[in-house]
Parts: sequence; structure tokens; C-alpha cells
Amino acid sequence: METEDKPPARVTTAQSRELGQELRQARKRGGLRGAAFCDELEWSTAKLSKLEKGWRGTSDWEIGTFLGKSGADKATRERVMRLAQEPDIGYFVRRHTGITSDGLLCMVMHQRSALTLTSYDTMVIPGLLQSVGYARALLETTGAHDFVDDVMSERLDRQEHLRSQEGARSTFYLHEAALRLVVGGSRTMHDQMMRLAFMCKWPHVTLRVVPFTAPGHPALRYPSALMTFTRHAKPVAYAESDLTTVFLEEEGALAFYRDKHAVLDGLALSEEESHDVFTHWANVYDDEEGRGRATSG
Repeated sequence: METEDKPPARVTTAQSRELGQELRQARKRGGLRGAAFCDELEWSTAKLSKLEKGWRGTSDWEIGTFLGKSGADKATRERVMRLAQEPDIGYFVRRHTGITSDGLLCMVMHQRSALTLTSYDTMVIPGLLQSVGYARALLETTGAHDFVDDVMSERLDRQEHLRSQEGARSTFYLHEAALRLVVGGSRTMHDQMMRLAFMCKWPHVTLRVVPFTAPGHPALRYPSALMTFTRHAKPVAYAESDLTTVFLEEEGALAFYRDKHAVLDGLALSEEESHDVFTHWANVYDDEEGRGRATSG
């Protein structure tokens, strides 16, 4: 059985970590414990650990052997081999498996392991901040009723992690347009605004509103997010479209997003002012709901 030296000094990438997690999940689904699995492959436990954590690569032949021993199905084998053969050019694209990015392994695993998360959204409340009613109303407008429960279960789990001591130190910039765009009606919007006001008190979470009165700037055009990790893992930026999410690790792209978020920091209201904006709109939507009930009565 081969032996391993001390862990390499190289930095892991989002692609190597995603590949490692895919392999780990395939082994776990096969019901295989690490030590016994290593004995079958004649690997050291250190080699398995490094591979599953993204610290080292291996040959396509060894990955194929790994998947075969794990009893992985065809879809898993094809997906993992695509990841293993994907060139590392500083960015990569993942197509959404459903109607949102919630099901992307790369997204979920990195949000859970991030030390910091900085996010900007324009027209809707970001998924990690959405109330159940808001998220359900937004998802159901797409007609994807069959996916709503699964998406909500995963999203609530991620929100609880964000709230915990292990959650990333997170800053969310929300354009005021997202607060004014009505999703699901006045009651839903009232509850969403109250949730945002409540979340302002969460440890490690900062919410900042970019008001309509802020001067125009190119940084306001598109949503974005940037995550940082331990010193052994590269930062990762990502940007979503309707059907795909692009993940970026190239230094120029990371510098661009840092500069973008610095601009947003200068344009956004303070935490206290943002909290007041949330409560203001909660009251507005509550009044609208009350007038609607009075009219219908």
C-alpha cells in the first residue's frame, strides 16, 4: 500500500473541492467506510482524504476505479468524469438542475464552508434571506409546483446554518427595487420585510439597502457574490443567470468584484438606516393589506 508525505502546500480550487465532494458522496451512497474502501483500492487513508477534500488530483483511471467500487450509477459516473476532465481556466459554468441554483452542489458546499460572504441583489430578495411565503410565491410563479417543497427544505436548512455560529460572516446589499417589487401580495411582502428587520439582529449577518436616491453606477447593474475561505482555499465569486451560475477564481475577476462591493459599501445605507427602511415598508404593506380587507368587506 502506498504511503503519503505531508499535505501539499498548494491551494485548493472550487473545482477540485467540488470533485472531491462528489467522490465522497458517491462513496457514502455506496455504504463504504473509508478504511475498508482504502484497503480495497490499496490506497492510504491520507490519499483518500486529500482526494475527497480537493487537495490532490488523480488519474481518470483511478477515478473510474473509485466510482466502480462505490457502485455509482451511470449519471453519477458521467457527471464526475466531466468534472475530472474540466480544464482549470479560472472560471466554470454550472447549469441549474431545476429552476434555481439551490440544488447546485458547488453552491451549497461553498456557502456552508465560507468564512465570509458578500452578496448583492437587484430585483428580488436573495434566497438566503427569503421568507417561506415570499420564496413559495416567487417559485410558484414559474409553474414549478413540484419543486417548491424540496427547494424550501434546502433553503431553510441553509438559512439556519447562516444564523448559526458556524455560518459565514455575511454582508447582503439589497437594492430598494427588490423591496418595492411585490411578490405574492401585500401580506407576503409585509412578512418578508419583517423577516429582514428581524435578520438584522442575527450575529454575523449585515443587511444594507442601496436606496433609489443613490447615484447611478455600473456596479448596480448585475447581482454578484464573493466568498472567502481559509488560506488554503481560493476565494470564489459567482453570478447567476436564469439557467446557469458562473463561478470565478481568476485574480482579475476577484479584484473586480472586490472593487464592485467597495462601491456598493459607499452607496448603501447604514445598517441602522436599512433596518428602518425594512420596518417602513413593512408598515406600508401592512396598511395596504388592511385597506384591501376593508374594501373586500
